[in-house]
Amino acid sequence: PMGLGEPWLRPPFGLSEDVAMFFLASAAILYPVWPFLVAAWRALRNGVLNMAVLVVLSVGTGYLFSVGATFFFEGQQFYEAASVLLVFILLGHWLEMRARAGASAAIRALLDLAPPKATVLRDGKEVEVATADVVLGDIVVLRPGNKLPVDGEVIEGGSTIDESMLTGESMPVTKKVGDKVIGATINKSGTLRYRSTKVGADTALAQIVKLVQEAQNSKAPAQLLADRASQWLVLAAIVIGLATFAVWFWWLGQPLLFAMTLTITVFVIACPDALGLATPMAVMVGTGLGASNGILFKNAAALEEATKLNVIVFDKTGTLTMGQPKVVEIVPAAGVSPDEVLQVAAAVDQGSDHPLAVAIVERAKDIKLPKVSGFLNIEGKGASAAVGGSPVFLGNRRLMDEQKIDLLRLGERAETLKGEGRTVIHVARSGKLLGLIAIADTPRPTAIATIAKLHEQGVRVAMLTGDNAGTAKRIADMLGIDIVLAEVLPGQKADKIKELQGQGQKVGMVGDGVNDAPALTQADVGFAIGAGTDVAIESADIVLMRSDPYDVVGAMTLSRATLRKMHQNLWWAVGYNVIAFPIAAGMFYPFLLGPEIAALAMSGSSALVAVNALLLKRTKLEGIRPAAASMTERVAHQHPSGAQA
Repeated sequence: PMGLGEPWLRPPFGLSEDVAMFFLASAAILYPVWPFLVAAWRALRNGVLNMAVLVVLSVGTGYLFSVGATFFFEGQQFYEAASVLLVFILLGHWLEMRARAGASAAIRALLDLAPPKATVLRDGKEVEVATADVVLGDIVVLRPGNKLPVDGEVIEGGSTIDESMLTGESMPVTKKVGDKVIGATINKSGTLRYRSTKVGADTALAQIVKLVQEAQNSKAPAQLLADRASQWLVLAAIVIGLATFAVWFWWLGQPLLFAMTLTITVFVIACPDALGLATPMAVMVGTGLGASNGILFKNAAALEEATKLNVIVFDKTGTLTMGQPKVVEIVPAAGVSPDEVLQVAAAVDQGSDHPLAVAIVERAKDIKLPKVSGFLNIEGKGASAAVGGSPVFLGNRRLMDEQKIDLLRLGERAETLKGEGRTVIHVARSGKLLGLIAIADTPRPTAIATIAKLHEQGVRVAMLTGDNAGTAKRIADMLGIDIVLAEVLPGQKADKIKELQGQGQKVGMVGDGVNDAPALTQADVGFAIGAGTDVAIESADIVLMRSDPYDVVGAMTLSRATLRKMHQNLWWAVGYNVIAFPIAAGMFYPFLLGPEIAALAMSGSSALVAVNALLLKRTKLEGIRPAAASMTERVAHQHPSGAQA
């Protein structure tokens, strides 16, 4: 070592320079290298070759050779080189951890949405407790500007709640007694009390955070390939390193120090950190960006599979349409009044939550309804019940045909209404047709734009509906849909998806996540739309928190951007090693790299991959309003007390 010969730099206590360097280097190497040693030992026990093995080989070879040269045989030391090498390796890991922390910002932003304190009623008095201490059944008191600590059901008062940070819906939602409320949303105006129904890990916010964490920790198919490539890379580094030593020392007769230096350089420069980071960093940033925009990827595989879809099937009701059909026309039979038709139909439907039934009951809200008995739902066809002792059948044409009910002169009128895109409900009592009720559902405002954008991306769009062919075709023509799957019963939806897959298509299915569960599971990628608080839908791969079909475009855009970053990172990682190996092995002699420069190159390569993944945050998702970050800022400006609560 240079400089230790100066009188004022001589080692203390009469130690020789070599022994002094041994003590200094041991302090600089043994403790910092210990985590790598443990990781390498575990990897080798499991039959895995990873980056830790290369670190231990490179630093360990230099250190142990130097110890031997100090105490057992004559030779040069690598103390300085091994120490500086480890410094650069640790620097690379520090940069990697900083990048990973930046990628996890979305989870922190979500966690910060929950207020630290809650006001609850205990023994008739209002008490402020930590949110974590709120228990099931607690009565929570909310004032204007407060954040909701947990999920629950309103029992007193009313207000408007800003739910945009979780669902992405920009308009505040009116809440009254009996309505459900979601934790981490903001009470805008009134004062209300609600009973907690979900606390701790069961709240919607906690489930979202869990989903994002699981997605970030899962492996994409491309990463499985990268993991295998990393193992081969480590093996190649060991073989090339040993071959480098053999060629330079035994064949070309170079000094031991020279050959050993090149061998250690090969071990260091080939560390597969960049290859290991290539896809996980992109997945972390992509899923985090999705979460902050109300798009939850349940696993990394879904993120990658979404880029391969060439047909996306939308369930019509509630997805492409508002899902809130209205009665637009009542056509009574001869001698029957419109009110009588409506009264009988509403009486049968008053206990049903089917959208068509809700529309009929809503239209008849000012009419006194008779009592009914024996209600029976007839799947895909309608319903029946006894009204005033008379049997009533309510439903589509197939149900009327089964019951052998004569449509009289209304058959043609029914077909005309169907051709106009109306859903026609036939109402029959005691074997006779009372009349027809025409119901229409309007398309969502963003449905046309969604389909147009998917066409731009080279994706065909199909619509799945239980409506008759005429109604379905009219809506499809209006929206620009390519494939119409009409008159499909709920139990047949998965079969229709399977048929498309049988034609060699990669199929995505967009539905509500409950009625469409089998179809969502059958599809290559299932999108649960408008899931609200039910974010843990097992059947879906991607959960779209808003009831907006345009978020499908956002999910596709994000998937493609993320996969593009994965590929860029993988190509860089592979290209780096292809160039690095021959340089480190001395093929361009007299141009050589020292172990320290190799460590810096390896660290720089890893940092470049991480930074490239972080650039994914700049991806613009058309038509999507950021749900977490932007709302947190808006709340802080509008309701300072609420933001701190």
